[in-house]
Amino acid sequence: MIPLRDVNPSRTRPIVNYTLIGINAVFFIYELMLGPHLEYFIQAYGFVPGRFFAALFGIPQLGIGPFLGECLTVLTSMFLHGGWLHFLGNMLYLYIFGDNVEDRMGHLRYLGFYLLTGWIAAMAQGVLSMHSLIPNIGASGAISGVLGAYLRFFPHARILALVPVFFFYELVEVPALIYLVFWFILQFFQGTFSLLAGAAGAGGVAWWAHIGGFVGGVLLAHRFARPVRRRVVIIDDDVWPF
Repeated sequence: MIPLRDVNPSRTRPIVNYTLIGINAVFFIYELMLGPHLEYFIQAYGFVPGRFFAALFGIPQLGIGPFLGECLTVLTSMFLHGGWLHFLGNMLYLYIFGDNVEDRMGHLRYLGFYLLTGWIAAMAQGVLSMHSLIPNIGASGAISGVLGAYLRFFPHARILALVPVFFFYELVEVPALIYLVFWFILQFFQGTFSLLAGAAGAGGVAWWAHIGGFVGGVLLAHRFARPVRRRVVIIDDDVWPF
């Protein structure tokens, strides 16, 4: 199913979400300009599990400097993409689902949540491929966290999606609960298959980053939710909250 939009208007302007999309676009345009130097750039600023854990375990001998450098790549990797399809697909999901989550959390909480679930996603993939020297890149881990939060906040929202029916696609409004649970099940089966096939660190799609980000989003969403303000009206010395 390919999402086109959600039937769930946002009450506030999603400034952070637009900014994240813009930063991703700037990084992607820069990647396109690198030409033959792109591979070196991805190696330097992508998240490489083997390099990260080597720096972590090497802190007693090497000091904390190399580890902090590898921590930085967890952040930079969230804004790198491996091609047009990778970039456009991620930005479509972020555009559709991110505005409502930002509306529910508030701007700064949303930014912190996005970066935290991106970190969780990277670690989920990293611990299953600790010796891999293949860079992990993409915003999909953090966006998976956004999807998890959307499921917690708006399970009854409607998602307008293109659904394959034999050789054609139909426009269908799908409840967010069904759409996102189906999405997660697909990621889980793909991730499990990659483990059984011994492909956790063999490149391709980082399924466990999607799974880890989504689970982190589901678990942490209400921790980042904006406090609900309650109005109080005093009538004849009685307090009526509503």
